[in-house]
Amino acid sequence: MRKSFALATAAVLAASLSVFAADGAANPRVKIETTKGVIVVELFPKAAPKTVANVLQYVKDGFYDGTIFHRVIKNFMIQGGGFTKDMTEKPTRPPVPNEADNGLKNDLGTLAMARTGDPNSATAQFFINTKDNAFLNFRSKDAQGWGYCVFGRVVSGLPIVKAIESEPTGNSGMFQDVPQTPVVMTKVTLVATAAAPKPAAAPAAKDSVLEHAK
Repeated sequence: MRKSFALATAAVLAASLSVFAADGAANPRVKIETTKGVIVVELFPKAAPKTVANVLQYVKDGFYDGTIFHRVIKNFMIQGGGFTKDMTEKPTRPPVPNEADNGLKNDLGTLAMARTGDPNSATAQFFINTKDNAFLNFRSKDAQGWGYCVFGRVVSGLPIVKAIESEPTGNSGMFQDVPQTPVVMTKVTLVATAAAPKPAAAPAAKDSVLEHAK
């Protein structure tokens, strides 16, 4: 029974990894240096090509340097990439189409695009989910169901994300949930690409005692 459970768990893990690297190509990684520590994220151009191209252009332009995590809600997410320490919003390029129908979920540690009530209004701001937020996922192609496009995940520095999530917050002018001590992205750079993980070998037929259903 224990061996069968281990095989089932390995199969689920392999399946989840294949979702994040379905194209078999290398995925870009971005280092976010903050005043709380370093976060490294992997982006998924196959699943969200327009979103990733948009974010990488902002990274290459140095747009995110000096921006803050301006909206932090415990047991939900941390949002940033649009405001400076004095809560001045930076000008952006035109918005990108919503690619939330790509099959990726707003789970713990994933990155998604922030937007207004218009599903296709995302520009530069993003958020990192600090828990599984299924209600943000795509359901249907209408204003209520579009959801929020997941385009990456944290591969290093999740404790830093959780530390930011725990920062005391308050109001700043018209804004709520603003950290009382600014959490600044001091430098955001493209650092490397990550090769897609190889699929796990299928277990031998004699070991497939239990059939796993997700």
